[in-house]
Amino acid sequence: MSDCVIVQPIHDAGLVALREAGFSIHVAASPRFEVLRPHLARARAVITRNAGFTDAEMQAAPMLEVIGSHGAGVDAIDLPAARERGIAVVNTPGANAQSVCELTFALIFACAKSIIAADRAVRSGDFDFRYEQKSFELQGRTLGIVGFGQIGQRVARMARAIDMNVVVCSGAEASLLAAHGVGRANLDELCARADIVSLHTTPERGVRIDRERLSAMKRGSVLINTARGALVDQAALAAALRSGHLAAAGLDVFAPEPPTAGEPLFVAPNLVLAPHIGGSTGEALARTARDVSEDVVRVLRGEKPRNPVVERRP
Repeated sequence: MSDCVIVQPIHDAGLVALREAGFSIHVAASPRFEVLRPHLARARAVITRNAGFTDAEMQAAPMLEVIGSHGAGVDAIDLPAARERGIAVVNTPGANAQSVCELTFALIFACAKSIIAADRAVRSGDFDFRYEQKSFELQGRTLGIVGFGQIGQRVARMARAIDMNVVVCSGAEASLLAAHGVGRANLDELCARADIVSLHTTPERGVRIDRERLSAMKRGSVLINTARGALVDQAALAAALRSGHLAAAGLDVFAPEPPTAGEPLFVAPNLVLAPHIGGSTGEALARTARDVSEDVVRVLRGEKPRNPVVERRP
C-alpha cells in the first residue's frame, strides 16, 4: 500500500519529509495513466508536477485525500473535479521565486550585452565583433514588470539595486508598490514606456502580448518571458525580432512545450532560449519538494495546509 504516489520524480528532500512523517511512498515509473492506475487504488495522496491530475485519475483513487502540485501552477489539475470529490489541492507558491528571478536577470543581461552572439563570434574567430555589437547599460532604463507576485517583487528589488526605473502592471495594493519604489501602469502604457518588459503573470489574468502590443513596445526594447508560454504570440514575436523592432528577447517558456519542429522563433535573430529551467536549480527543487510534501502531510494528519488551493471536504 502506498500512502503517497509520486507521479513524477521530485527531489529527495520531499521523499525524506514524507518518510519521516511515517508515510509510505511509490514513485511511478511513468506518469501515464495505465502505469499509475494500479497504485492509485490505495493512495491517500499524490504529488504531481506538469503532468497534472485528471478526473479519470481521481476516479481511480477512491481513497484520495490530497493532490500536491510541485510548483505554483495548478492548471493541469482538474480543480472542479477535486472540489466535487472533496479532495484537497495544495501547491508551492514562491518556492522557486528566487531561482526564476535570477534566471530573469540572466536573460536580461544576456539580451542587453549580446552574450550569445558574442560567444559565437569569439568561437568563430570574429574578435572584431566588439566593434559591431550593440549592447547597452541597464542603469537608468525602465523595466516593466507584468504581474507583481513573489517573483515580480524580487525582480523589482534586483532592478532597483542596479538603478533601473520600475513600472508595474498589477492590481497589487498601492502600499506594496510604494514599499518597492515602483510605479503603476496598465499593460498598454507599460509596453509603450518600458525598455524591457518582463512577464510574471498567467494567461488567466487576461494578459496577451500579441502583434499589436509588440508593435506598441518601444523600438529597440526587449521582451523577457519566464512565466507562461501562452502569454506571447510566438509568431508575432519572431516577426518583431526579424524586423528589428525589438532589439532582443529572452524566453524560458513556450506554447507548446517542448516547441514543435519548425517553430518560427528558432530562426529569429537576437533571441536567447532556455528549456523551462527557471525553477530548476537544486535549491528550488529541494525547497519545492519539501514544501509540497510537508503540506500533503498536514492534510493527511487533518491539519490545515499552508498553501491550500482546494480545501478538503470530509
